[in-house]
Amino acid sequence: MASDPIPANGIVLIVEYDGTNYHGSQLQKNARTIQGELEKALKKLTGERIRIKTAGRTDAGVHAKGQVVSFITPSTLPLNRYVSGLNHYLPDDIAVQQAFKTADYYDVRRRAVSREYKYYILISRARSPMRQGFAHRVNAPLDTAEMNRACKALIGRHDFSSFVASAETARQKLTVRNIFRAEITQDGELVVLDITANAFLPHQVRNIAGSLIKVGQGKLSVEEFENIIQAKTPGLAGPTAPANGLCLVHVNYPVPFEGDR
Repeated sequence: MASDPIPANGIVLIVEYDGTNYHGSQLQKNARTIQGELEKALKKLTGERIRIKTAGRTDAGVHAKGQVVSFITPSTLPLNRYVSGLNHYLPDDIAVQQAFKTADYYDVRRRAVSREYKYYILISRARSPMRQGFAHRVNAPLDTAEMNRACKALIGRHDFSSFVASAETARQKLTVRNIFRAEITQDGELVVLDITANAFLPHQVRNIAGSLIKVGQGKLSVEEFENIIQAKTPGLAGPTAPANGLCLVHVNYPVPFEGDR
């Protein structure tokens, strides 16, 4: 007589990482990735080979404060053990901040309603070894008022073909996205692009940031920025801003995760 199957538990993790030493979040052969490190740590903690899913794919060198990860497991470990146990096995530049149980497998990518990124720009004539790992340095002031004027053109539902790298990428992916917020703020030497959308195309935020920096430098007018959006021509926006300035800050869902943390 066959034994009853072991019930699976749905687990969701909130993960923070410094992406400097990784080839992105998604699993790759022969390269260190965030997914790879998390799956290795889960194997050590539970004894199982577990495949995880992330809410957002981050490129090589991109950071995250609020990456969301989900998986299913028959393990009955308490939630605090997922935090303390995984952090014991993970490298110092990756950390689990919170853990939640769900009734079944929770598809964190498909169920997300929006994702928030921040792009950090450091205005400094001299190199800053303490800050440049998490911000792109420019050596002259930026006109943030003009940058904010350009941001207004991003709000709403648009075809963002101009912000992908190639026509091939545009053909492979639907390029219409809905941007809910795009705003530039400045605190001393730090200028921050805060942008939220239902989803983003590969390199879209970094291409937006690169174009906005040109606006702030007076190399691109607000009208020219608007024309780039309207042109829907792959490769037109940019240059692609460096990965080190970008951080996935938060992923939003219809209902917040609840339960023990």
